[in-house]
Amino acid sequence: MTIKILLLGDVIGKPGRRILEQQLPLLQDHLKLDFVVANGENLAGGFGITLELTHFLLDLGVDVITSGNHIWDQRETLDYIDSQPRLLRPLNYPDNHPGKGWVVVETAAGISIGVINLIGTVFMQPGTACPFRAVDRFLKQEENRLPQILLVDVHAEASSEKVAMGWHLDGRVSAVFGTHTHVPAADHRILPGGSAFVSDIGMTGCYDSVIGMNTEKALNRFILKLPERLEVAKGPATLWGLVVEVDEASGRATAVTRITLRDGESLDHLGQLA
Repeated sequence: MTIKILLLGDVIGKPGRRILEQQLPLLQDHLKLDFVVANGENLAGGFGITLELTHFLLDLGVDVITSGNHIWDQRETLDYIDSQPRLLRPLNYPDNHPGKGWVVVETAAGISIGVINLIGTVFMQPGTACPFRAVDRFLKQEENRLPQILLVDVHAEASSEKVAMGWHLDGRVSAVFGTHTHVPAADHRILPGGSAFVSDIGMTGCYDSVIGMNTEKALNRFILKLPERLEVAKGPATLWGLVVEVDEASGRATAVTRITLRDGESLDHLGQLA
């Protein structure tokens, strides 16, 4: 049996929420999706996620919400994340942080799928534990409890670190997908051991921007070198995602396909995936 999974990168503010609300139900029906993962750390005006927005994604049909360095930008997240097991914070964050970095969820058909959330250390927050050692330790500790299908979000700045993680986990998980840069990469493939990989899915948000943020404000920061609070760009949005097909028995990826949808765009060009 083949399991069809949609992976979505960082969903940015209102434009990202708008196109997701518009297109995700259509995608689920058109592609007969079994499982959806989305990175939600930029949902709240580009910075963090609230309880209301957590419910927004889950109610839309997202099965697991991953995150990264912006997970604590909305202070309320510290208070509610323990009650929302399908909202993840990075596994390699300190043990005293609330929440968890992994979860196992059943599909409507009763298939168990595990999701692991890691954060990189290159050009990222100092002091974070090594994601390579953290995931190795976790996989060893939980090997008897984990399902055959495992998906890993690597939220990291450096493409090299994400590529290295892909090779490190090849054959041990079903998919390794990068998030954080908001820039879609064209290196999606199935690695020799059977793990699907992409170094960055890209964002779901407004691409007439500087990685989802208002262009003028971003330029002011670069040119004037003065502090200026960034704001989510307004305008038409684009959804970027990766559809991964996984063999249920082996947990290995059998196909990986890029999808791109603009505001109001028909799904007709996705016919070959249905």
